Amino acid sequence: MTYQLWYWPGIPGRGEFVRLALEAGGIAYVDKARELGAEALMTDMAERRPEPFAPPYLVAGKKVIAQVADILLFLGKEHDLAPRGAGRLFVHQVQLTIADAVQEAHDTHHPVAPMQYYEDQKPEALRKAADFRAERLPKYLGWFERALARSDGGWLTGKNWTYADLSLFQLVEGLRYAFPQRMAAIASDYPTLFALRDAVAELPELQDYFASDRRLPFNEEGIFRRYPELDGA
Repeated sequence: MTYQLWYWPGIPGRGEFVRLALEAGGIAYVDKARELGAEALMTDMAERRPEPFAPPYLVAGKKVIAQVADILLFLGKEHDLAPRGAGRLFVHQVQLTIADAVQEAHDTHHPVAPMQYYEDQKPEALRKAADFRAERLPKYLGWFERALARSDGGWLTGKNWTYADLSLFQLVEGLRYAFPQRMAAIASDYPTLFALRDAVAELPELQDYFASDRRLPFNEEGIFRRYPELDGA
């Protein structure tokens, strides 16, 4: 089966967490909106039953699966991208926590209303970003660091990577893009997490993807945005 992945063209966003799993797993897929455009995405989404709340969503035959964590839970089971039993539930737990961290990172530049311009909520964004850098970011990174340190291998659940390891890589990359000063200042506090980031960057399964134009760069239209006034050591 060749899956259909539907997500906004032009930004890595939440769709990138799914792409990394598909690419590293060697799973056949078509990035439909990058081929057909955003209008085609809107049309397709409205016609699906059940209708997804928002992209990304994955079409697998007659199945329509939305929400990043749910998509990855499905792919993890179907393609052995996560262990079985309790390990699978733990990987799902990590993925849900990553989703929380992603949302809080997004809210640093859009703390009031996601459909308003950043410039219209800049005072609130400055306050939100300061709290995120000082309080929330260390809380999330500390939890991921402890989870990795307790593993008996280099990955979250042992000696084999899972989709959540790939998502941790993407989270760290996004945070480094949006908050380069803060992330550089605290990197030494999370050596195991940053070692995982480096290990994913070197995975043989992802080298072709990283070198291709399928790997979209971060920009100021997506979840992780670089506004220098929101950063600080």
